[in-house]
Parts: sequence; structure tokens; C-alpha cells
Amino acid sequence: MSQATSNHTGYTACPHDCPSTCALEVDLVDERTIGRVRGSRDNSYTAGVICAKVARYAERVHHPDRLLKPLRRIGGRGDGDWQEIAWDDALDITAERLLTAEQRLGSETVWPYYYAGTMGLVQRDSINKLRHAKRYSGQFDSICTNAAWTGFFLGAGTVAGPDPREMAKSDCVVIWGTNAVSTQVNVMTHATRARKERGATIVVVDIYDNPTAKQADVKLILKPGTDGALACAVMHVLFRDGLADRDYLARYADDAAGLEEHLKSRGPDWAAAITGLSVEEIEAFAHLIGKSKRTYFRLGYGFSRQRNGVVNMHAASCIATVTGAWKYEGGGAFHSNNAIFGLDKSEIMGTALRDPGIRHLDQSQIGRVLTGDAGALQGGPDVTALFIQNTNPINVAPEQRKVRQGFARDDLFVAVHEQFMTETAMMADIVLPATMFLEHDDIYRGGGNQYIVLGPKLIEPPDGPRSNLEVVNELAKRLGVADRSVFEADAETLIDDLLQRSGHGDLAALSENRWIDCQPDFETSHFVHGFGWPDGKFRLRLRWQDAQAPNRPPESMGPQGPHDRLPAFPDHVELIETQDEEHPFRLATSPARTFLNSTFSETESSRKREGRPEVMIARTDAASLQIADGDLVTIGNERGSVRLHARLVDGLQSGVLVSEGLWPNRAFVDGEGINVLTGADSIAPFGGAAFHDNHVWLRT
Repeated sequence: MSQATSNHTGYTACPHDCPSTCALEVDLVDERTIGRVRGSRDNSYTAGVICAKVARYAERVHHPDRLLKPLRRIGGRGDGDWQEIAWDDALDITAERLLTAEQRLGSETVWPYYYAGTMGLVQRDSINKLRHAKRYSGQFDSICTNAAWTGFFLGAGTVAGPDPREMAKSDCVVIWGTNAVSTQVNVMTHATRARKERGATIVVVDIYDNPTAKQADVKLILKPGTDGALACAVMHVLFRDGLADRDYLARYADDAAGLEEHLKSRGPDWAAAITGLSVEEIEAFAHLIGKSKRTYFRLGYGFSRQRNGVVNMHAASCIATVTGAWKYEGGGAFHSNNAIFGLDKSEIMGTALRDPGIRHLDQSQIGRVLTGDAGALQGGPDVTALFIQNTNPINVAPEQRKVRQGFARDDLFVAVHEQFMTETAMMADIVLPATMFLEHDDIYRGGGNQYIVLGPKLIEPPDGPRSNLEVVNELAKRLGVADRSVFEADAETLIDDLLQRSGHGDLAALSENRWIDCQPDFETSHFVHGFGWPDGKFRLRLRWQDAQAPNRPPESMGPQGPHDRLPAFPDHVELIETQDEEHPFRLATSPARTFLNSTFSETESSRKREGRPEVMIARTDAASLQIADGDLVTIGNERGSVRLHARLVDGLQSGVLVSEGLWPNRAFVDGEGINVLTGADSIAPFGGAAFHDNHVWLRT
């Protein structure tokens, strides 16, 4: 399937951002060199627009600091003393150490650990067939989607919705809890088209005046973790002022009368005290969406990364049901199209080999796992061997001090397959160089749109790096499981199998067409024949106990977090880390525009644009603490403290702090990053990490 050639355009997809997976056009200079990267103009969602970081991808592919040779640690862990070794030697050592760990404490002592360094379905997910064949510990994926998907699913009974391209046909687009300009740029393409062509109003609901809010016609800057209160007050006004679609509710909702009664005590006065918004702002917002029937609620991930995030997402999605916005083209609520693709990845993941009795470990709690927390270990043995692909937990995972403490153990073997010498790779025993997305075959699907996109190999990699699939298959040979058929197929065969199993044609057709538009018809996307529950009713009343949410943890792990405190109806529930006398501030660790988690922090242009690690402080708070712009300040809580520079801003509520971007830990004054301050306790009811939910103190 390789399309490697010279002096023409290659077609692929961005591997980094699961909502967008932008369709790309890449200038191919020669068989190893790329030039400019552009968004595909032929793809109706990407529509020729991509983010600045991916547009500069040549800087990353041809970066002088790319890992090119396998390395073995010869000095102290983390000291940076390495010896280049041959690939066969590196794989032999890795396999030998995994086998030794398994012989000592059993197969569950080995934990293959990965996440979203690539969103390619073959190169990302193939690690699981090695996990299943060897009966290594399972991974409960909790860092990203859990709370958001669960909250949406609890209402709609699925994770899908109106075609996201319909934003261009809306009269009001509400961008709630996502800084789309920085993280999902294509959302803005379609929203601004609606404003230009239809005079639509763009509303942004967020916790600070970020680049998306700056482009809004109406911006509601509220306190972190209070979105549920805003949603309740909006619905209170809709019922009170005759703006609720009672006919729609009678046909499509489960307990509208119960919701209306519940909301009688949750009006704008109540919500204003919780959110920090004014009564007038809440009333005006409610009337705007109540009178704009074609209102499209584009619900992001950010506001779900609170300990009450599931309730927040569910509450926001309920508004479209109260107004009946689902009925209209350009109306309804949308978070992700995860449910529409129906992709059967069983051959890629070796699902038939899975032993349901093997424990699962929470990826967000890697610090607790590696420091021997009995609860985090789920009753199994200590983890004494890690095989890590395309993720950087020492920088990305919560409770950073515990993560670093765990990685520093003398009895822990760590192999890392990576593109750059990340801070996690620095703590490894063996480092293996990985190919980039243009250097191997893969396939992608966009959660925030409706496309499956082919990502063929476009250029040859430098001498040295190998793909994830190659490394997994080579390890299988050395670990004694290569006789299993799942380790025989190459990427092209796996892609073809995936497509055929899933009813999406075959690789030959996709190679010709470049992508597949999977968007269901209007009646399906707008739930004209009912929502995803057996009775077809949107659930205004929460029944999380019987919800088979998309990433519900395995039964062995049980419900997560304080699930007994979840309310029956949309509400503001005080599960968040609230401010107190010792911690008078709330901190959110929001995405930066030119980083994607810890990716792109290695490129000079991204670092130059972002400047340095900073914390945004409201000018009123800074004045009371006598903090000047650029001052070095310390923020901390019971998990630790971090020093970074102050940036004084408007458009931020008093008592709220925001630090953008996952800077490398070494970029901070004391060598410790922002995730020192974030907790790994699970969001109720099905897990997730509350990255934007931290109470802290602030000192000069």
C-alpha cells in the first residue's frame, strides 16, 4: 500500500487528534522527505483547514533529535547514559526481561501500557494482541473519554448525534467546554460558516477567555465544575417561560414532569451563586436557545474532566431535549460519533485470545500501581515490567510524584517504544525508535466527525525506526506466541480485514476513495425514531447502574468514585475539589494551542509560540496578593507544589487559575510539571481522570 514517491501529493490522516483526524494532503519531496502539509479540501469536514502544529509537521518528521537507534541504559536510571545496540539485541533483552518477570511473579506482573501517541487503529491497538496472548495485565483506558462518553450515553443511549457538518446550518452554535480553536479547529470552520451565511450566533461556555471564547458572539465564563448548575438554570427558564417543547418531551423523554418539578428550585438566582455568572447572563442565554430552534450544542471533553463531569455532560445534553432542538437540521446535541463506525478490531487486538480473568489496571493510576497501592493493583502482583508504546506517563499521568517514584524502582524493567527521548523514555532500560505516521500503513476514524480515513505509508523512515506492529510481532516470536495467527498479518492485511468485518468494503476501495463517510441519515442521526434506549426515550432521569456505557470498566473493577452520590436528575453536585481556607483557588490544566498533550513540545516552533510554563491569574486576585505579571509564584496542594510564572489576565473568574499545556517537566523551574497537582482518583461512576479539578493555594 506504500505510496512513497517523489514530487507529488500524498493523502493521509492526522494521527494525533481523535475528534478531528483531519484528512491531509502532503507534499512529497522525495522518498524520505516531506514538504508542506495541508488540510484536504475534498473532505467535507476537514474542508481544507488544519491546525498550525500539524501544518508544520515536516519540522517533526525531520527533527534532528528523533530517536534513530535502539538504546540500552548503562548508567543510573534517568541519568541519560546510553549505549547504541542492534535491534535484535534490544528485542532479545526486552523479551528476556519480560519472561524473567513472568516466571517470578506470574504473567500479570507485566503491563503493556499505551495510549494516543497515534490514533491509528493498527499501530495503536496491536499491542493488545501481545497482552492477550501472554495473559499480561489489562489496561483500563481512563485518561480521556470516560466521563464525557458516559454522561452523553446516559441521556441518549448511544454516543452519536447530528452530523457535525450541520453546524453550518444552525441559527445558534453553542460550543460548550472545548477550546475548539486550539484543539478541534474544524468545529470553528462550520460554526463560523453558519454565522457568515445565516447570521448564526456563536456561544462559548468555558472557564476562561480562551481563543475560542474570543471569537464568540456570546461568552459565558463560569467557575470550573459548575456547568451542571448552568444547564439546570437554563432548563428552569425554558420550562418557566414557555420555551420548552412539551410535545417533543412527551414523545421522546422519560420523565419531563419529574425534571420540571426538580428544576423549580434551580433557577438563575441559584445558579448565579454557584457559577459566578450573572442572573442576566443566564436568562439571556436561555432565551437565546429557547427561541433559536436550530441550536447545535457542540459538547467538548474539557468540562467533563471534573469529579462531577458525568453529571455536567448529561445536564448539558438534556437542554436540546427540553427545547426539541433534535428535530431540526442544524439542531441537537453532539459530543462524538463513536457509535456510528461499528469497527470490528478483533483481529488487530487478538480479542479471541483474551482471558476475562486477567486483572485490569487503571492507566490514570500508574503512579499508584507502581508504588504498590493494593487497591490500584486490583489484588494482583506488583508490576515489575512495563512495555510502553507512544505515551509519556511521567509527564501526562496524574499524581506525577508517585509516577516518578514508581519508575525509579530498581526492580522495575521498562522498555519504551517512542519517537523522541521523552521523560518516560529517559527512565527506561531499553528505548526502541518508532516510525511516524507517514512512514507506516494505518487507518483512522474521527470521533468528532463521520469519516474513516486511510493513512498509507508515504515516505520511507530513516534507517532505524520500526513500526509498532513490527515490534509487537517480533516480540511475539521471542516470547513464544508467534504461532498464534494474529501475529502473521501485516498492516495492509489487518486494514482489509477490519473493513470487511465491519461492512465497510475493502482496502482496494478505500485506497481509491481515500475515506468513507459513515454519517447515518437524518432520521437516525436526529433520533426521529427514538433514542438508543429500548423504550426510545431520552433519559432525563439518571439510571447509571444499568447503563452499558462505551468504556464502562470491567465488572472486576466495579463502579468507580463516589457513585452513590450521583443525583437522579441534572444538578450541581459537590463532588469537585472545592475551595477552602487552605486551598482558596481552583486550578484547571487546559490544553495549549501548539502542544497536543506532551506531543509537539519537542518542536522549536511550538515551544517558541508557547513561551514558558505559566499560570493565568485574574487581575483582581493578583492585586490582592501583590503579584505582578511575570512574577515567579508557587501553587500547591496536598499532592505537591510547582513553581511557574504568573500571567495576569482578564476574562477569568476570581479564585480560578488556568495553566495551559503539558510542558516537559524539565521546562519548569524545579523540574516538576503541572501534573504534580492533579489527582488520580476516579470520576463516578465509570472512571476517568479529573485533570481540570484541583484545589490549590497560591503563594509568592
